Amino acid sequence: MATTVAGRGTRRYTLLGADGRPYPSDTPGALGGHRPGRLYGRLDCPSALRAVARGGYVRHRVFFADEPTARAAGYRPCAVCLPECYRSWRTGARR
Repeated sequence: MATTVAGRGTRRYTLLGADGRPYPSDTPGALGGHRPGRLYGRLDCPSALRAVARGGYVRHRVFFADEPTARAAGYRPCAVCLPECYRSWRTGARR
């Protein structure tokens, strides 16, 4: 989620931290996630882009600065855009 700070034109973004709580950031998130599904992936993920195009998904979308933060917040990797990370997570090598 991005907002513009009044009078300055500076964009502020809301990211989720490792504790799962939102915090303001001057830089956009590197990864997107889906709160109900507790999953994260690349911003160009074909599966996420299809879901966004259908609508509904957007209001549940969250963003993370990096992969360790997403995992610490309890989210899993996307099987579509991060298949190797997903396989590792699935087999129990959850870091």
